[in-house]
Amino acid sequence: MQRIEDNSYEFEGRVRYSEIDHRGTMTLPALINYFQDCSTFHSEMVGLGMEHLRQEKKAWVLSYWQILVERYPKLCEKITVGTFATEFKGLFGNRNFYMKDGEGRLAARANSIWVFMDLEKGRPCRPAKENIAPYGVHEPMDMPYEGRKIAVPDELDDRESFPVRKYHIDTNEHVNNCQYVQMALEMLPADLSVKQVRVDYKKSAVLGDMIFPRIAKTQERYVVELCDEKKVPYAVVEMK
Repeated sequence: MQRIEDNSYEFEGRVRYSEIDHRGTMTLPALINYFQDCSTFHSEMVGLGMEHLRQEKKAWVLSYWQILVERYPKLCEKITVGTFATEFKGLFGNRNFYMKDGEGRLAARANSIWVFMDLEKGRPCRPAKENIAPYGVHEPMDMPYEGRKIAVPDELDDRESFPVRKYHIDTNEHVNNCQYVQMALEMLPADLSVKQVRVDYKKSAVLGDMIFPRIAKTQERYVVELCDEKKVPYAVVEMK
């Protein structure tokens, strides 16, 4: 079931076997994909979906994530995923997300920043009123918001480079935002249970690019830079 109410959008689901790890709980990439799908469904429902934007040669591109996980839902659990816009200012739009379990308890919540892009010119542009009015705005969710800038330690260890593959690419012909998180997770211990992830997206990688990972560990967090050959980051990922 899906619905739009009070400028927010929700849909219901159930945790699938394809979305869990060896512990029987939802993976972080699966959770992120639920949030990404939710914002896509919201846009489709208000008439500003993929085909509409394609005709205008525009796109909302994710610029920043902050995701807080209370717990990862288990196989076959019923879940409700929701989203709403909280602000539109200049070139940017802010959006909150949440995931609740079958009892209505919060499993995860997130804040995100999106930039409106002119795909023909390859640069950000100010969205017209008709590009944002159908979403409305909602009061921001109660959560401990962190600033967008991720502090990167002075010393990072280089890891083996790898190419961007076809399965990394989305409809904008760029690496999908969730794939950067998956790449970063490959650098971390397998038993790590991530309670917060922040991602600062710097520039888009495309098919054929090489990714040069760099990683640092502190007492409280891991920081992974996913860079080009000149060590300029495509994305910076922080996990706690």
